[in-house]
Amino acid sequence: MNLKAIRIAIIAVIALFFTQSTNKTNKTPVSNSSPAITGASAGLPLDKIKLPKGFSIGIFAEVDNARSMAISPGGTIFVGNRNEDKVYAVEDTDGDGKADKKWIIAKGLNMPNGVAFKDGDLYVAEVNRIHKFAGIEGKLGNPGKSQIIYDKYPTESHHGWKYIAFGPDGKLYIPVGAPCNICEPKDPVFASITRMNADGSGLEIFAKGVRNSVGFTWHPVTKQIWFTDNGRDSMEGEDLPSCELNTASKAGLHFGFPYCHEGSVKDPEFGNKRPCSDFEKPADKLGGHVAPLGLKFYTGSMFPPSYKNQIFVAEHGSWDRTPKSGYNVTLVKLNNNNTVSGHEIFASGWMDNATQKVWGRPVDILLLPDGSMLVSDDQANVIYRIVYKG
Repeated sequence: MNLKAIRIAIIAVIALFFTQSTNKTNKTPVSNSSPAITGASAGLPLDKIKLPKGFSIGIFAEVDNARSMAISPGGTIFVGNRNEDKVYAVEDTDGDGKADKKWIIAKGLNMPNGVAFKDGDLYVAEVNRIHKFAGIEGKLGNPGKSQIIYDKYPTESHHGWKYIAFGPDGKLYIPVGAPCNICEPKDPVFASITRMNADGSGLEIFAKGVRNSVGFTWHPVTKQIWFTDNGRDSMEGEDLPSCELNTASKAGLHFGFPYCHEGSVKDPEFGNKRPCSDFEKPADKLGGHVAPLGLKFYTGSMFPPSYKNQIFVAEHGSWDRTPKSGYNVTLVKLNNNNTVSGHEIFASGWMDNATQKVWGRPVDILLLPDGSMLVSDDQANVIYRIVYKG
């Protein structure tokens, strides 16, 4: 082989190396994506949504039955379903504040409500098992088969959909709702929040007496978990019991279900078995049947300083109350990082109070790196983006 041929061969090898390296770090394949906004949401009455002065809301993405959300460090948003069977990924690739690409990561799943992201891998929760899609961002167009890291959760679908998230301890937290409206479950894993290692090992019950939590987060300073809990139905009156915002300072605490509700209301069926003094009291009572789901501490820099380290809660809204309640994003205010001083409505308008007609139901909250806030809506089939411009 002459010198010229050797030089050509070396150049070809170098070019191949750089091509392969680029492909390995390419975050989003261009194939198999679809538009994230098609115009299907154009008729939504966003002008009906009321926000504090200086805030505005728009459509970030269209996702059928958009439920829980998770974000990767690279900015990919993963979205779960409850009434559908899919998991989606959406991206704003041109930085205009609206997603432009959408992928179906998985389909044919059983209530894949929960999504979480850690160390390049996507975790998805079905009713009874946890999937892991390794290295997901490099293969959004063709994710391949997942690894099942755990498949021993109960198969009951009543409150069986799961919100999942990784805590500051590196463990994956997974709730297991009560398999009923009100009952004493025989299996202690029901009505709990569990946690496990990222590989599915070391399962333990972290919190007990939690009827149905579909959202939790951790304080950015204290690293303490805060979580929502949906109160039971069919008690006397329209306001009892209140749905709860709770916090746990350590593992092993009991939050009352099925014996005591909202910290002081004895259950009419099971309340005589144990006193309310046995249990943790809620950090805040959010109201009867408002159905609080996802929540986040505000840690961004876009909103005014008064919102720093305060909690935003998505209220999915009641299904059996007259008049209806919830259908808001609520702001919960904290004093000294751990004491609630009160709450107020931050965003409303998904329900017409006069007619009681509902066109949207907030589900989950996520913060983008620029400090704006995403809110998923499983009825309107969209993800909103809330910004502050002052």
